Amino acid sequence: MKEIIKCECGHVNPHGTILCESCGRALTEKAKKDTLHDMRYEGSARRSQTYNKSIVDKVWNFFSSVKVGVWLIVVTLIASAVGTILPQEMYIPGAVPAEEYYKDVYGSFGNLYYQLGFHDLYSSWWYLLLVASIGVSLVICSLDRVVPLYRALKKQRVSRHEGFLKRQRLSGVTEINNVDESMEIVKKRLKEKRYNIREEDGNILAEKNRFSRWGPYVNHIGLIIFLIGGMLRFVPGMYVDKVLWIREGETQVIPGTDQQYYLENKEFTLETYDKENDKEVFDQAIDNNGTIAKNFQSDVILYKKQKQEIPGEEEKLDEVKEEEIQVNEPLKFDNFAVYQTSYKLDEFKSMSFTLENKETGKEFGKITVDLFDPQEKYELEDGHSIELMGYYPDFSGFDDKGEPQTDSPVPDNPAFLFKMISPEKPEGEVSFVGIKKNLEPLGDNVYKMSFAGIDTRDVSALTIRKDLTLWILGIGGTIFMIGVVQGAYWNHRRIWLRRKENGVLVAGHTNKNWHGLKKDIQYVLEGTMINEPIDHQQKNSEEESK
Repeated sequence: MKEIIKCECGHVNPHGTILCESCGRALTEKAKKDTLHDMRYEGSARRSQTYNKSIVDKVWNFFSSVKVGVWLIVVTLIASAVGTILPQEMYIPGAVPAEEYYKDVYGSFGNLYYQLGFHDLYSSWWYLLLVASIGVSLVICSLDRVVPLYRALKKQRVSRHEGFLKRQRLSGVTEINNVDESMEIVKKRLKEKRYNIREEDGNILAEKNRFSRWGPYVNHIGLIIFLIGGMLRFVPGMYVDKVLWIREGETQVIPGTDQQYYLENKEFTLETYDKENDKEVFDQAIDNNGTIAKNFQSDVILYKKQKQEIPGEEEKLDEVKEEEIQVNEPLKFDNFAVYQTSYKLDEFKSMSFTLENKETGKEFGKITVDLFDPQEKYELEDGHSIELMGYYPDFSGFDDKGEPQTDSPVPDNPAFLFKMISPEKPEGEVSFVGIKKNLEPLGDNVYKMSFAGIDTRDVSALTIRKDLTLWILGIGGTIFMIGVVQGAYWNHRRIWLRRKENGVLVAGHTNKNWHGLKKDIQYVLEGTMINEPIDHQQKNSEEESK
């Protein structure tokens, strides 16, 4: 059974209460010795400072600490910053597995980056755990403080204990005989200042703007709702933000649509400004940059997959609509929006080569290598054939052992290691061919691979977005701002007047803006026999400085 504390006034307080919720009497030895009471939480009993026995108590105490909450936020911010060092998975070429891309392009650091989950930071389990921990900390911090504070403010009596009033920062005693006349003036002035007045046994409690005390907790509610909205983004179907790189002529499934929608890129168009027609506006910019995009768009067709009647049946697509996607003019369907965000011109699609006798110049056929799906062997005429021994999409040079290297899987600088098989050379001859490169690593060859042409195509970068959490984030943000305004522009002020045998005791408290409270007290006591209370904190500081 939890211990309770019964005050001399008869009020029963929860275990751990420092100041009686009703009369304000000090209930601990430390509170009785304090010169001024700590009024931050009205001396109420907070669970985190009272119980520390069970596992639940220890977890509660851990998350109720403001320091823990701050450190959780700091760690989350650091993790978010690290997540910007390398591009997130959504921004890498879609045709390349993330595991291979980070390792091939960024080496061991990229591999570690991938293994730790920074490549898809906002969906990694440990990042979600950090965000959830911040939410738990906000909930427990709020409950640990707001419930006791609410109890103490609701149960406070008008007639507070004399020791409680004398230990307020603003307090003072005035000895006068005729108190009633002064009290009537004070009540009238307090009403002019829009204080709520309560009376008990001739004593007065004037209070206003109590609602401002809940400002920080309204902030917390807004943040919690905002975090819930953020967490819901990781629930399948609630949020999609993907980048789709789609080449001209390709048809790809749209990410996040559960493979129900497909997109065909019919054609990409780029229009630029020119000096003749746009000289007045863009002349200098064109000189500095060469070309400036006037418009770039993708002409696409949206398809929806038919429902399969028989399992394993070939997929059939129904055309939904045909549209031009431009910047700020997205394709919209079923809560999705497809935006044109970037492009890549003249990406290499395929390269053609002919097998040629070096001495006679005779050709024995042509091969075309698909740079995205190269074959292992190509058959030619008269018993000739070509084997592809190695393919290096983005050739960057040779390592210390003479092995060719590639910087990325994207065919920006393709190079090939061919084996040329002929009736004269059935064992084959090796040739290394790249852009402006035709090497014979194993000695002079009879045959060579001659460049015969290249095919290119444009690539569109489309951003696929769907967000069903915006309204939740909007509500959370609005509530948060209400809490900011509530706590920033108002302050909770209380003024007590307690009758004594030969005078009156005046005390005041506010959670901030003591200068404003002093002005209010000065105004309501002006023209009465009651003296203004002393600022004991200021008085103590002046005495210590002497």
